[in-house]
Amino acid sequence: MKKILIALLLVLLSGTMLRAQGYRADTTKVSRVDSTLVGRNVLSVLGSGVTVNQSSALRSALERYVQNNASKKLTGYRIRVFYDNGQTARTRSESIARAVSNAYPGIGVYRTFESPNFKVMVGDFRTKDEALKVYQSLKATYPTALLLKDTINYPR
Repeated sequence: MKKILIALLLVLLSGTMLRAQGYRADTTKVSRVDSTLVGRNVLSVLGSGVTVNQSSALRSALERYVQNNASKKLTGYRIRVFYDNGQTARTRSESIARAVSNAYPGIGVYRTFESPNFKVMVGDFRTKDEALKVYQSLKATYPTALLLKDTINYPR
């Protein structure tokens, strides 16, 4: 009976210790992409005083990986800032796309025509959290902005 109690106690303690160390049985890995880094070399944001030593083979392998996956599409989020079919919709969509592109230079702006509507979509956000940060700032300028689940481009 003592052996059973000791074994049970050890099992409970090991479960408690694993939980304290941050292990969870139902954990799924979620990769997050900082959309402010899209189109930029990650090493360029490290700042001065930081030296990264890596082989040229590693750097070229990473660049090949990114190039090979650039045509892949993912499910993510975009923000629709314009959607209209009026007579001036074409010129308004062009000016809105240009204004958003100037205000948010690191984020993709996509202007499309789906008969009979012109629309302007912003961003390639993999998570809703990333999209909400930009959405909040866009909402002030574009009150009709809408956060939508969409097919996005592979992060570069």
